[in-house]
Formats: sequence, structure tokens, C-alpha cells
Amino acid sequence: MTRRGSLSGLIGLPGLIGLAALLGLAILISLPGTATAQTVELVSRTELRVCADPHDLPFSNDKGEGFENKIAEIIGQELKLPVSYLWFPQIVGFVRNTLRARQCDLVMGTVSGDGIMDNTNAYYHTGYMIVTRADADIRATGLGDPALADKRIGLVAATPPTDLLLRHGLMPHVTSYALAVDTRYDSPARAMIQDILDKKIDVGLLWGPIAGYYIKHDALPLKAAFIEGEPNSTRLDFRIAMGVRAGEPEWRHRINGALDKHQADIVRILEEYGIPLLDEQGRPVVGAVQ
Repeated sequence: MTRRGSLSGLIGLPGLIGLAALLGLAILISLPGTATAQTVELVSRTELRVCADPHDLPFSNDKGEGFENKIAEIIGQELKLPVSYLWFPQIVGFVRNTLRARQCDLVMGTVSGDGIMDNTNAYYHTGYMIVTRADADIRATGLGDPALADKRIGLVAATPPTDLLLRHGLMPHVTSYALAVDTRYDSPARAMIQDILDKKIDVGLLWGPIAGYYIKHDALPLKAAFIEGEPNSTRLDFRIAMGVRAGEPEWRHRINGALDKHQADIVRILEEYGIPLLDEQGRPVVGAVQ
């Protein structure tokens, strides 16, 4: 993903949101520079200032229609702070120009433990999925399944499933979609979904929140299943947290308190948007897209 698979975000994790479109962006936006843990928390807390992409559904947009917009409202209400946004596309420089520039104070979706920012507790767990047409006789959940040997496969470039495609010799069958784009004009994940519907490709490997959202929101005749990981390979599932600046432990503590208190509300929002979830053991939870 970008942050979410488009990592937007993973992501998008994490955007992601994100995923982003998940996960790819976590690599792309990593830039030199540190914030010392001894930094005094001098930021005014009169608003919940969120760093977000204005054109990155299902994660966020400037109309407040994304699930991260809805979750931000819950956090703002708990902290008794009005929510405001700094809009910036999920491209190289996102964190540097937003959070690190102190223009905003919270990134809604990032991969837990990615090292680019300090992280809150994770508030959902998801992964990459195999997406096919509902009428296709493809039931693969692993990329080593012989059923995929002759299939045309869509991949967002440089996202985690690439490793397994290389391992199983499937790259000659891959149609690649751009990872880092200006979300005002392009949506590689949406283009991939359309290519599956149009039978230009047989299988799409997509960040789960993007796949689940479009299948549910647009009532598409598609099915999706989480991709099974393999030993000694790139991870395909991720816990998604929120990003804060280093040196602001009290702020992180306040966000964690709001997340913990309203976890059930957050899960309801995710389910409303069709976001497929994994439990702590990495198993699909009830309601995940299957």
C-alpha cells in the first residue's frame, strides 16, 4: 500500500490508511531527522489537529467521509477538542511536511512500530488480500497455490506480496500498478479493482481495507480472502496505530486512553465501512470479507 496499500496508506496501515496502501508508504516517507525524547510538550492542545490526505477514501477526505474522519471525531469528543485538519497528499514527505513540521499533531493510520513516528496502541489489525470475481473458480488463499500458476495478477508495486510472487515465480504474470500517486488524480487500487471486473486480470492483491471497502460500498461482484503468510517471508498482516511526535508521551497517553475507551465504537465504524479485520492470532474475525 502507500501508507495503506495504494499505505493510502498501508496505507493507508496504517496513509494507512492507509494502508496505504498500507506499508509501502512507510518505506517511502522515511527521511533523516530525529526528535529527541527529551523535547518538552509545548504544543497547544486547543484542537485535535489531524494530518490527513484530502482524497484518500476509504481512509479520509476533505468532506469527512472516511472512516478515519469518523474515528477522529470520536477521539476529539473524548478529549473535548474540536477536530481540525492539515490536508496533505500521502506522498514522499508527508510526515516531514505535516507532523514533524508541527502543523498537526496526529496521523490517523500508520503501521505499528514503523519507526518513522512514535505510535499509539494499535486500534485495528488487518492485512493483504486476494481479490477475485465472485463467479471465478479461484479459492486460493496462498500465493503458492497451483491454481494461480497461470492467472493474471494485479499488484501495487513494491508492496509486501511482491516477495511471495517472486518466490513462486509469478512475476511474469503480474500487471503492476503505481504505489506513490497524487490521490487527487489517481487511484491505482480502484483501477486494479476495475480491471478485475473487466476481466483484464484474474486476481488482485490489495490492502484489505481498500478491498473490503469497495466490495461493500459499491456492492461489487467480487470476493476477497486474506493472503496466508509463509515462513521466512515478508509479513502480510499489520497492526494499525496512530502516529505522534517523539518526545510527547503525555499526548500519546491521552490518545491511547481515548482509543481504549472507545474501541468498541471504532470497531463498529470499521465494520460499517467493510474493513476486514484479524484477531490477535491473525485469524479473520466475524464480518471479514470472505
